[in-house]
Amino acid sequence: MPAISFFEEGICYKLKDKNNVKRWIKAAITSEGYKLDQLTYIFCSDPYLLKINVEYLDHDTYTDIITFDNSETERVISGDIFISIDRIKENAAKFNQSVIDELHRVIIHGALHLLGYKDKTPADKQKMTEKEDYYLAKR
Repeated sequence: MPAISFFEEGICYKLKDKNNVKRWIKAAITSEGYKLDQLTYIFCSDPYLLKINVEYLDHDTYTDIITFDNSETERVISGDIFISIDRIKENAAKFNQSVIDELHRVIIHGALHLLGYKDKTPADKQKMTEKEDYYLAKR
């Protein structure tokens, strides 16, 4: 059965309005022509995500999100998405956004990565941001 789950690792953070957030993510995945299998969001701290970044991606930098694609079937989404709540709070202040808006942006950003969207080049980053904005408006 398709599922979206939220967990905390080493921090205490409870996502508000989980059921509506799940519906919103599922709707985005479906509207992109994909099916949902399993999607797990893990909220964590900067040090926890840095350790993952170093261990699995060989990047010794802080980041707000790391997405692991566990999909085994084409156009079926399965993955683990780690999000640093420390980065979310800092970036919300930096970009003059509410913490929940910044968190929702990063939540949908991770799902978009699993849907095939990239953000390494300026053109890809622009398309990713446009998609984020589009789905944020659908909340």
